[in-house]
Amino acid sequence: MFKLLLLCTLAVASRAEIAEEEDVLVLKKSNFDEALQAHPNILVEFYAPWCGHCKALAPEYAKAAGILKAEGSELRLGKVDATEETELAQEFGVRGYPTIKFFKGGDKESPKEYSAGRQADDIVNWLKKRTGPSVATLNEVTEAEALIADNEVAVIGFFKDGVVAKRQFLSLEKAAEATDDVPFAMSSSDAVFAKFEVSKDSIVLFKKFDEGRNTFDGELTKKELLAFVKSNQLPLVIEFTEQTAPKIFGGDIKSHILMFLPKAASDFQGKMDQFKKAAEGFKGQILFIFIDSDIDDNQRILEFFGLKKEECPAIRLITLEDEMTKYKPESSDITAESITEFCKAFVEGKLKPHLMSQDIPEDWDKTPVKVLVGKNFEEVAFNPSKNVFVEFYAPWCGHCKQLAPIWEQLGEKYKDSADTIVAKMDSTANEIESVKVHSFPTLKFFPAGEENKVIDYNGERTLEGFTKFLESGGKEGGAPATDDDDEGETEVSLPEPMEL
Repeated sequence: MFKLLLLCTLAVASRAEIAEEEDVLVLKKSNFDEALQAHPNILVEFYAPWCGHCKALAPEYAKAAGILKAEGSELRLGKVDATEETELAQEFGVRGYPTIKFFKGGDKESPKEYSAGRQADDIVNWLKKRTGPSVATLNEVTEAEALIADNEVAVIGFFKDGVVAKRQFLSLEKAAEATDDVPFAMSSSDAVFAKFEVSKDSIVLFKKFDEGRNTFDGELTKKELLAFVKSNQLPLVIEFTEQTAPKIFGGDIKSHILMFLPKAASDFQGKMDQFKKAAEGFKGQILFIFIDSDIDDNQRILEFFGLKKEECPAIRLITLEDEMTKYKPESSDITAESITEFCKAFVEGKLKPHLMSQDIPEDWDKTPVKVLVGKNFEEVAFNPSKNVFVEFYAPWCGHCKQLAPIWEQLGEKYKDSADTIVAKMDSTANEIESVKVHSFPTLKFFPAGEENKVIDYNGERTLEGFTKFLESGGKEGGAPATDDDDEGETEVSLPEPMEL
């Protein structure tokens, strides 16, 4: 008996060693298995202390942990400093920060990637859907009031008993299972119907912004219901932040219009009202996004659109389909009328893409590495009598900076060549229709000839590797040549909400 008590005491003491910070379990390799035994359903964030995105997530993550703990839930949140616990990070395939994984039922073998937003409500709702019914049942008015009060957005099906109600519930359940970031519930209570002034079976989306609630009036199918939720769960105008980025980039609406404006501007509210008024006419078609141009973290996005802080306020539109395309309005006016006209022309396919270009430098061809911009690119790269090797770079790119001295050496080697040109182009300030740029640096070879061929360089980034490539006519170290017509438009990803 004494030994049994001793073992129990040691087990309890062992579990007590799992420290907590703001209700979040601090996990290490030494206590990870014990944590899974004590808390079989646990969400774990693998973070780096220096990661800005991790720092931005921290308060919401702690808030979610506190909510679940206060509810007495068996669900818990934990965190692992992946820079210290490198074996754990490697075991679970952590390649960027933050990486968030859900361990269900104590299973270490196949944790599920967290896929919802980065606000406390998103985290709590996602976890509850993974461990409980996708549609909660509300029997009391207080339960419905609590659901609406505790969530930015909530969907409630008001169904009376009967065959029709069962079919309605099945459609609601299917939509709920496919939606991570919005809680779903249903009620057949007369008191709940009366409280929310619902007179017949219906589905209502409640939200803490804009019109406050939307009633579904389409055909009750999973597809139609999901479209209804997705078109109404975001505000008419959503501010771009670390927390909203997953909803913006992960949503079904791939056409985004952005208003760059300092939130501290004296006419901020007036312009926001005009922007919001225009948004009403394009709900479900175009996502209206506001970006505070004074915030340092947003400067990369301004740069991506070729904008400077002093040029704001400004409007731009972008499509995030397979071919990323930017559009710029002819008018700089920020009025509901001008924005509506711009968006209408886009929807009707009447706009031409906006391609950025710097002015041609006077000395662009006076240095060993020639400087290309949008305005002179095609004339130089597709010169039928020249072989042109181009580096597409970004000024802030670390890999580009490492490559720079080698590229200069290559330019020096071929500066007197009659038929070979080594060049570079800043792809953050210049865009061309004939080339896709997915990452930096991108190296492409444009061989002489009338065919306008383009060959991607995939070899070693060394002077020797580049030389062999050029001397072989783009064969040694190159990918198969393509026609420039197949290349499409320039594609550069917006800054992702993750740090590597």
